Amino acid sequence: MSHQVLLLPGDGIGPEVVAQARRVLDAVADRFELVVALDEANLGGGAIDREGAAYPESTQAKARAADAILLGAVGGPKWDGLPSGDRPERGLLAIRADLDLFANLRPAILFPQLAAASSLKAELVAGLDILIVRELTGGIYFGEPRGIRTRDDGQREGFNTYVYSESEIERIARLAFELAGKRGGRVTSVDKANVLEVTQLWREIVSGLACDYPDVALEHMYVDNAAMQLVRAPKQFDVLVTGNIFGDILSDTAAMLTGSIGMLPSASLNADSRGLYEPVHGSAPDIAGQDRANPLATILSVAMLLRYSLDAPEAAAAVEQAVAHVLDAGLRTADIAAPGEQAVGTRAMGDAVIDALQAKGGKG
Repeated sequence: MSHQVLLLPGDGIGPEVVAQARRVLDAVADRFELVVALDEANLGGGAIDREGAAYPESTQAKARAADAILLGAVGGPKWDGLPSGDRPERGLLAIRADLDLFANLRPAILFPQLAAASSLKAELVAGLDILIVRELTGGIYFGEPRGIRTRDDGQREGFNTYVYSESEIERIARLAFELAGKRGGRVTSVDKANVLEVTQLWREIVSGLACDYPDVALEHMYVDNAAMQLVRAPKQFDVLVTGNIFGDILSDTAAMLTGSIGMLPSASLNADSRGLYEPVHGSAPDIAGQDRANPLATILSVAMLLRYSLDAPEAAAAVEQAVAHVLDAGLRTADIAAPGEQAVGTRAMGDAVIDALQAKGGKG
């Protein structure tokens, strides 16, 4: 069976990290005899420059035909002067909506080798394994009306609409319950139900579903408390489920618990397990082209791609084990290196992961 995988290198460090992830995907496909057909297209700022749109029609056609998509990053100061509706980030929102990628999975897992790199004490984060399930195609990022207008008194005001339907809440909550049932059996639903009616409905819907999952414990938590608890006692969490904007913020907070945002992958899935996979980090234009970017988050995104869209769990585990091996060997890019520790570049880190994959040999 052939799998169609689309690569979207994007902007900034995106092309550099995707290049290493592509090499890893080729290596693991060869090791596990997976037939993977790769294609490439534009998204983000580069797409604007080359094709006049952040999510051009040529990319749409390829994305709709793909089994899985691997994205680098989008955006950068070059395009900051564009109208908000024409910026590179709108391309990312557009592809999520176009493919109905409603479920964003962001694991925050601390590799034990990087405990000292966390911003928290090692004893608070040792063994950390959190999964944040973020609703991705609704909420305030997509709600209408939105814009900037001038009031009768001459002042300008910005406005956005925060809206969720019952069905949007139910499908993301059910996924969180199902994933928790395969993990630690605990779901924390994050809202702001004390002041926002939309999250009052969120809490009501999530609570109503809990009886369908008797083996999963449910708790509710206000988003401000959840942010505090993530830096106070993060290991209390198993699966967190929340809306688009809260998930965006909390997952980036959780990123720093693991030592570096450069270590965190993510998956954005639709109902058919077709997905877009990307590192949590941004385009980092300040280090683009300098062979300094950490490719491990993108490589770990390949592992998620293999697990969720290509149904190749053994291959996914092999990639994760290869990453653990290079960390055991002491290799560090600049973002995860201790003071005075020698850092390796993007390409060298990719080489090391591939060497670890190939050293295992066979399929075991």
